[in-house]
Amino acid sequence: MGRSDVLAFWFGESDEVTPEFIRQAAIDSLQAGETFYAHNLGLPELRAAIAHEMSQRHSVPIGSHRIAVTSGGVNALMLAMQAVVDAGDEVVVLTPVWPNLTAQPLILGATLRTVSLEPIQGRWTLPLDKLLNSITVQTRLLVLNSPNNPTGWTLTRQEQQAILAKCRSTGTWILADEVYENLFFLDSSHRCAPSFLDIADPDDRLMVAHSFSKSFLMTGWRLGWLVMPSAMTDQMGKLIEFNTSCASVFVQRAGVVALERADEVTPRVVEHLRLCRDTLAQALEGTPRIEFALPDGGMYLFLRISAAHDDVHIAQCLVSEAGLGLAPGSAFAPQAQGWLRWCFASKELDRLRLGAQRLTTWLAKL
Repeated sequence: MGRSDVLAFWFGESDEVTPEFIRQAAIDSLQAGETFYAHNLGLPELRAAIAHEMSQRHSVPIGSHRIAVTSGGVNALMLAMQAVVDAGDEVVVLTPVWPNLTAQPLILGATLRTVSLEPIQGRWTLPLDKLLNSITVQTRLLVLNSPNNPTGWTLTRQEQQAILAKCRSTGTWILADEVYENLFFLDSSHRCAPSFLDIADPDDRLMVAHSFSKSFLMTGWRLGWLVMPSAMTDQMGKLIEFNTSCASVFVQRAGVVALERADEVTPRVVEHLRLCRDTLAQALEGTPRIEFALPDGGMYLFLRISAAHDDVHIAQCLVSEAGLGLAPGSAFAPQAQGWLRWCFASKELDRLRLGAQRLTTWLAKL
């Protein structure tokens, strides 16, 4: 970090700044003197805007009484785990996955079990029977991230239905990290990836975490939300008090405007990310020793270099010898050893092409 000659694709964020009208909403709020505490659960107008957006997106009524505004998606995930997980509880997490999702239950003293997606010709797929068999009456919480970071794998509706039915039978909570749901490329006729909210009842043991970071270009703002059964909401407000008290008012004002003008931001972001994905894939296609599949969603290309077992060492060599910054796959699961994650959310397509050229040139010298 700090080296100007390195093309850094290791962080999960776009290099495009937040749209001006969203930034202006925060400026206007600050100028109006909105520098005080807010309600633990968030501004009523933001909760209402989120509820409206989610209801429109999933064609099911989702009331604001089921919404809690959080200080980022990671805060939403930690709050959800704190709400239902005690020390000694069993938590099952589907991997490879963003490391926070396996670290958080461990921080709470839970017993962690993992089930891994399986790579088939570069495409990661779900061993559904293995996952279902891992869920028992002892399983307090199942954690799923779809579309997935880092692989781009996305749950199908049939898989979701089978998982929900199993968790209902065992009394297991589901925590669905769906922060990438808008970034979905597989079916252009749908606004977003399949969500558990599409099929679940309002009182199911389901919590869904979301964020403004990815589809609104607001990573640094730290603004997210949780959808939960309404019976949890008041208690979630207390947990927010104990963790962060509330999200900043001026940040929440920016969130309201972002949702009001979502059609000006998110579709453009999604189409550009699709172009970024295809540009990078085309630049790497046919390169000897590289294996990958087009991701169905998200903002990452997960690739494997054949005969490269120490991915941390490979990533270090790419920085020092090729000026290319990628994230090692083993950070996301032991089963992803030898893989590398490339965030393709780049404002300039030529930056992706240059990165691909640096990788192929470096490989040719080995």
